[in-house]
Formats: sequence, C-alpha cells, structure tokens
Amino acid sequence: MNTWAGIGDSGEEVHVSNITFVKAKEADLETILSIYNYYIATSTATFDIGPISKDEMSQRLFVNHQKYQTYLIKSNGDAIGFCFLTQFRKKKAYDRTAEIGLYIKPEFTRKGFGKEAILFLEKVAIYRQIKVIVASISGENLASIKLVQKMGYTQCAHYREIGEKFGRLLDVIDFQKSL
Repeated sequence: MNTWAGIGDSGEEVHVSNITFVKAKEADLETILSIYNYYIATSTATFDIGPISKDEMSQRLFVNHQKYQTYLIKSNGDAIGFCFLTQFRKKKAYDRTAEIGLYIKPEFTRKGFGKEAILFLEKVAIYRQIKVIVASISGENLASIKLVQKMGYTQCAHYREIGEKFGRLLDVIDFQKSL
C-alpha cells in the first residue's frame, strides 16, 4: 500500500522511499523490546534504568489502538527500528496533542530513517486529527535534538537535572510542532 488513507484503518503497512512502516502487533513486541532495551543499557535516550519486560512494553505502546499506534520501521524486510505516537496526557483536553517516540538500531542511524519516520508520524497525526506533536528528549541526545529542530520543532520547555542515569543528572528538553 502506498497511500496515506490506509494509515489508521485497514492499512497494515506504508512504503515510503526505501523503508516500510508496518503496524506493530503483539508478536512484534520482542523485536521492539530488544531495540529499546539496547538504548536503556547504553544511552540516556530513555530514562529507564534497567531492562523492561515484554508486559511492561505492551502497556507503554499502543497496539491496535484506534488513535495511537506503534510502527516497525523496516528496510529490505528487516526491522531497523520502531516509532510511535502516544497519548500526551490522560485528559480529554489534550486529545489534540500527541507525543512522538523513535528508536532506530544504532547501525541504521544517521541515514535519513529518523527524518522519514517523523514525516510519516506527522502524516499519521494529521490523519488522526492531532494538531500538535511533542518530543521530549534527553539534553544529552544531541542527534535527536538536531533532528527535531531540522524538522521544524521548536523548544518549548527545558527541565534541568530532573533525571538521573549512569550517575549523572540529566536535563529533559521538550519540543513541539503544530501541524
């Protein structure tokens, strides 16, 4: 399928450029978890301290949700990452806003896949009538900060030393984009 119309309804995958976005299923949680747990162990891209379980990941990500969805990012048939839109806050007043998440295997970073994933998620958001996307990024994650800035996101908050990982106090910087 190469149309945006099927993103949220019957479409299971969308081909963009040289990658494919596939709606994640319960069976994909192990793949997603292995990518995410890598970032837990090796970076401050996530503020989890230790590996999380499949059940915990299942509770965090939306699979088969009508509005929010997680997608595997595939290149040449292999999963190279995952991306998602999730509920910004659990209050009706925030229904027009979503938070974005993106994790790509390290060997596939800096190849344009992140940009394609953000463009894809923005189109999904528009289709789902989401008007604002928020990205919360560790202050040390300079590559992600540069990416969202390049994609037109503007800084809207800077929380100083609110997280601690690897013995360091870490900032969180929020960016937003109106669609």
